[in-house]
Amino acid sequence: MICFSIHEVDLFEASVYEGSTGVVVNLTVDDRDDPATEAWRSIYSIINGDPTQSFEIHTNPDNNEGMLSVVKRGGGLVAETWTMGREAPGLLRPRRSTRYSSKWRTRSPWSPTWATAPAPRPPSTSPCWTSTRAPVFFPDPLVVTRMENVPVGSFVAALNATDPDILQMQSVRYAVLRDPAGWLSVNPVRGTVNTSSSLDRESPHVHDNKYTAVFIAADNGNPPATGTGTLIIYLEDYNDNAPYVFPSEAQVCEDTKDMNVAIVGGRDLDLPPNGAPFKIELGKAPGLDKTWKVTRVNSTHSQIMLLQSLKKANYQLPLLITDSGVPPLSNSTEIKVQVCVCKKNKMHCSSAHSHRHSLVGLLATLLLTLLCL
Repeated sequence: MICFSIHEVDLFEASVYEGSTGVVVNLTVDDRDDPATEAWRSIYSIINGDPTQSFEIHTNPDNNEGMLSVVKRGGGLVAETWTMGREAPGLLRPRRSTRYSSKWRTRSPWSPTWATAPAPRPPSTSPCWTSTRAPVFFPDPLVVTRMENVPVGSFVAALNATDPDILQMQSVRYAVLRDPAGWLSVNPVRGTVNTSSSLDRESPHVHDNKYTAVFIAADNGNPPATGTGTLIIYLEDYNDNAPYVFPSEAQVCEDTKDMNVAIVGGRDLDLPPNGAPFKIELGKAPGLDKTWKVTRVNSTHSQIMLLQSLKKANYQLPLLITDSGVPPLSNSTEIKVQVCVCKKNKMHCSSAHSHRHSLVGLLATLLLTLLCL
């Protein structure tokens, strides 16, 4: 905020909100030359007190007044008071100044000397307008990297917001504005951010491994001002997801000579190296290796084969898939294998539900056949 004083032609005062620009005061001079002549025209200039070049002054061609303007928004100006007067020999200088003050002077374009003016009168007082500026986060955004699944209460980041109104000695308090997954908490005084629940990289609130939250910093000015800052958390992967097999169903003809049933693959929500290569193998049920065989095709897929023909039915084939994480995670799963009757390029499959004991019955039949040989 800038405050000037106006007192007839000797002392000038004006009020302006911080952060605003434009003309803040019109300065007048007493010149007895004929109006609108070149000799009457005054030239104004700022001679010091404006280190950030936040002001400029121009002559109004209609009335010879000096138009003092704020041209740089902010520009390092703080809520202070400038009191500027005019005294001989025509030098306008501050009567009382704070951190920033400005001097300007005027002369006729036809005279090499500066115009004279009466001695200044005591400055008058007037109210100043207060306009508080919002706290500013730095940096914004704040970017950090953290491992997912860290314990609740773990440190995430330290927010830093400062209040531009340094002369008002205002305090800043922090709060969460937007936390889509509800994972974070912030200390209102210190600005430290900690986890309030587990960070999950595989959450739908995480995009490209980034989780974004927004915080506010509010000062205690009158009126209070509030600024916002963004926290971006890059989440590192932890092997917390077991892989799974796809597809979940396969079909094969009961009298086919091609004993290849299907190629199945593995998928994992975790990133390498916590995903592929996968190991896909038969489940732990006894006797499965007498009828089925699993052969690796590549790092993600395997081939399921029949070792002998099966009758038309639906079978649940248990499989075990393991990822390459440290430690590795495994998942026991089943795929539905439909053995169908195939005629004229059409497959007629059983609509009955799969029965796990079908394999057991099949194994019992095979065992009985072997005993009879």
